[in-house]
Amino acid sequence: MRRTYLGEFEELVLLMIAILDGRAYGVTVSQEIEQQTGRVVTFGAVHNTLIRLEEKGFVTSELGGATTERGGRRKRLFKVTTLGKNALADIQQLRNKLWTLMPDDTLKLSGL
Repeated sequence: MRRTYLGEFEELVLLMIAILDGRAYGVTVSQEIEQQTGRVVTFGAVHNTLIRLEEKGFVTSELGGATTERGGRRKRLFKVTTLGKNALADIQQLRNKLWTLMPDDTLKLSGL
């Protein structure tokens, strides 16, 4: 099986796009990451990652309708592709496998 390699932040952004299910654009992804993880992220970091994920084929984007709240500008909405869904499934499977290999006393020593 061919493994898909994503950076930690790319994985996080891709997960947020999947969670937002058709409502994902730069601002909502940034806000959702902050809300769900407590991690403060810059819009620029999210924007660059969205572009990278699209170039890799993990997401697609299209322009949504213009809104008055954005001064008539349109939002670029992102959706996870089949390749992106497969990448997330591969990563989840790999992480789960690695967690099962960890000795039971490892987490007890670290206080987790």
